[in-house]
Amino acid sequence: MAVYAIGDVQGCFDELQALLELVSFNPAEDCLWFAGDLVNRGPKSLETLRFIRGLGDRAVSVLGNHDLSLIAAAQGQPLSDDDHTLDAILNAPDCDELIQWLRQQPLLHHDEALGFTMIHAGLPPQWDLVLARHCAREVEAVLQSDELPAFIQHMSGNKPKCWSDDLSGWKRLRFIVNCFTRLRFCDAEGCLKLKYKGPPGSQPPEYLPWFNLPGRKNRALNIVFGHWSTLGPSEQAGIYPLDTACLWGGELTALRIDRTPPQRFTLPCAGQQVPG
Repeated sequence: MAVYAIGDVQGCFDELQALLELVSFNPAEDCLWFAGDLVNRGPKSLETLRFIRGLGDRAVSVLGNHDLSLIAAAQGQPLSDDDHTLDAILNAPDCDELIQWLRQQPLLHHDEALGFTMIHAGLPPQWDLVLARHCAREVEAVLQSDELPAFIQHMSGNKPKCWSDDLSGWKRLRFIVNCFTRLRFCDAEGCLKLKYKGPPGSQPPEYLPWFNLPGRKNRALNIVFGHWSTLGPSEQAGIYPLDTACLWGGELTALRIDRTPPQRFTLPCAGQQVPG
């Protein structure tokens, strides 16, 4: 059995199918891990979501920020100008079933046997695996509950910026969501700097990529993640970025994680959009 972790698809369904053909994916035996952002901006978000849902227990996906935007839109949250590629899902006859499935997906997936942890964006330095899993479950419980409409109303925003064990209520849940789905840079104390989205070196020098923070309590983990299309490859032990900008004319990446060392496969993409 092969296990492949795949970066942000964002509705690039044809490219995903080509990548699976490249790695000779066998749905009867192999498993796929998706690092979130299954939908939005690409041309075939509906087909992508249906396909991954149809894989059943042969696939696991963590939630990304675009996936949460889709859940919010299904709750009546207005779409931004960049989000209207979600209309096909929202108008589909199986929309309710697709959204219900998406609401059941985790923010963090950990496989003890493989020794890998998957998230969409990042982890603050104060979180070890035990705390990260606990925080993920807090948000997952709300996403799957009748509190979802209230959660959607309070989900967005850049504050609080710093973790505290004393955080509670919507502020705590918002911080957790921002870490798992939006984080790129932190300051030396681990406070989130969500404004900066470019590659390392484009940010003010006092800010660091989340995985470079000194004393990071999750440093022992092997982490696969997406979200950061401008990051580029990492040579840091335990850090495996997977978003290689398929949507923007880069590549779609799969990392075979049941081998040591992991084996990387990339599919060049023609590009669906021009950045900016």
